[in-house]
Amino acid sequence: MSFLSKFKPIVLNFCLVFPMFGHCDAIRLQDIDYVTKPYSGTVIYTARDFITMDPKKPKAEAIAVRDGKFLAVGSLKEVRSIAGENAILSKSLDDLIVMPGFVEQHVHPVLAALAMNMKVISIEDWDAIDGFSPAVRNKKNYRKRLTTAINEHKDKKKPFITWGYHHYFHGEMSRSILDELAPDFPIFVWHRSQHEFYLNSAALKLANITDDYIASLSRSAKEMINIEKGHFFEQGLIAILPKLTPHLASSEQFTRGLEYTETYYHKNGITLACEPGGFLSKELQTRINAVYSDTDTPFNHCFIGDGKSFYAKKPDDAKRLIEETKRVETWGSGRTWYLPNQVKLFTDGAIYSQLMQMKDGYLDGHHGAWIIDPPAFEFMFNTYWDAGYQIHVHNNGDAGMDVLLGALEKAMSRQAREDHRSVLVHFGFAQPEQVKRWIELGGIVSSNPYYVTALAGKYSELGIGVERSSNMVPHENVLKYGGSLSFHSDMPMAPAKPLQLVWSAVNRFTAEGPVIGPQHRVPLDAALKAITIEAAYSIQMEHRVGSIEVGKDANLTMMLNSPYNVAPKDIKDIKVWGTMLEGRLQPVEKLNRSNQVDSVAKVSPGAEDSSIIKEATLVKLRRLLSHNH
Repeated sequence: MSFLSKFKPIVLNFCLVFPMFGHCDAIRLQDIDYVTKPYSGTVIYTARDFITMDPKKPKAEAIAVRDGKFLAVGSLKEVRSIAGENAILSKSLDDLIVMPGFVEQHVHPVLAALAMNMKVISIEDWDAIDGFSPAVRNKKNYRKRLTTAINEHKDKKKPFITWGYHHYFHGEMSRSILDELAPDFPIFVWHRSQHEFYLNSAALKLANITDDYIASLSRSAKEMINIEKGHFFEQGLIAILPKLTPHLASSEQFTRGLEYTETYYHKNGITLACEPGGFLSKELQTRINAVYSDTDTPFNHCFIGDGKSFYAKKPDDAKRLIEETKRVETWGSGRTWYLPNQVKLFTDGAIYSQLMQMKDGYLDGHHGAWIIDPPAFEFMFNTYWDAGYQIHVHNNGDAGMDVLLGALEKAMSRQAREDHRSVLVHFGFAQPEQVKRWIELGGIVSSNPYYVTALAGKYSELGIGVERSSNMVPHENVLKYGGSLSFHSDMPMAPAKPLQLVWSAVNRFTAEGPVIGPQHRVPLDAALKAITIEAAYSIQMEHRVGSIEVGKDANLTMMLNSPYNVAPKDIKDIKVWGTMLEGRLQPVEKLNRSNQVDSVAKVSPGAEDSSIIKEATLVKLRRLLSHNH
């Protein structure tokens, strides 16, 4: 224990008893070890700027925090008068820009944990568990990287698994190609969309996927399988997932992947994350809880049940559908919980696969796919609607949007509901009149603006064309018709970086460089609301988080620069200094603790590097040690 740390309790108590001593009134709370033991009194914080996201009071000079809640927000004089004479004034945030804690309302921890454990060869940069993987966006370089990685795969008794392949960037993929690259051991190629797999012959044998097994599947599933190519997508992939999952990651790898996401979210300022529609598995949820649920996790994480999985247990049984949904709502623990009376449904296929259902089809003649066939979707939508659920619907194409709109219109005419907040999720393509009608009926929009960054340039050339790609993720129409607009990453469909989502929406740069669809650029004010108060609103959490207001959870994200004070092109490079969760200050680059961990690798502003995994390990080690001291 350091000399100074021995006297921290004495200094703190002295200031509480004798607040008239000015030099004690402005303690920097980094000097008080409350990262694992939050201070129970009242603390006043000042900052370079507070951006509150409260329209009644958009800026503030100071805030007061007590018992994990905002006690006061306003001028320093106002806050002092409310906080009382025993409050401590902290200068910890004086050099920082402070916003409400970022809300990431659509991530997939299981998918992210699995993907980041694999050999990542993708269309964008990723900092995976085995190190930094630079983007590759053409066939020649992808095949070279894939071949090298396969040749370096040492343990031939274990399958080689890679994630990030995309056919429009990387060229054809098939069972025969993979057999040529690896005739003697299994290869699994997971598509960038995560809605498709390619397997070589050894992998099919390992997973025991036979012609007889495929013949036993539903007609819709069989239509989405090409056994000759070793290709499984959408309903076809869902059908074989139980055979694949035992081979995708060990228990230790999966836990390491979740710890990766824990540190990743924190580094990017997230204080509340949500997964709508994950795997229906009590064992998987327990494993997630083991990493995310403890008190020291730097964010809260909620979950929403997956309606298609409940429906599959006993199709067309409305009572059983609701019973199964309610049963899963008890699976959370600690900092993880299920949002009651909310559910996720699906219409059409993945935008990354170009399997969304499009009114005008595709330039190359291929067809989209349904994740849930329209009759089953309508049954599920009606069942949850009549039970009073908020319904979140994955939808990407404008033809899929017709199915979704039709279900909502029928439900509203049959049994009108106020404030139902049905959520259009992802928002790949939609016509202006569709968006207008959706909003008029009370629907809201949660979009992934990163689609434009990753896909719009390439899709202008292949499958979609320039005009429709320019209207990908059509934000202008949501704002024009007064709809609620929030953002999500759908990690790992995009990096879970809220400021990067803001950057994508404000600029609409493509990965190739040029701006596309500038009419759909989002004003900065609206974009920042989309990762805070509007994101909270979309999951009915706006009463607790999303803005700096008296009575709400004291959740904050602190940055080195203000989004208002940098060029729009630089927003994604703003460094997050740390977060506050329910009053607990959580710097990203944590202070060293004597007798514990000596150091944490530092990351330069805007950079991703392999220190993420190192930090994930250190975070857990800190917890273990702190609980034992």
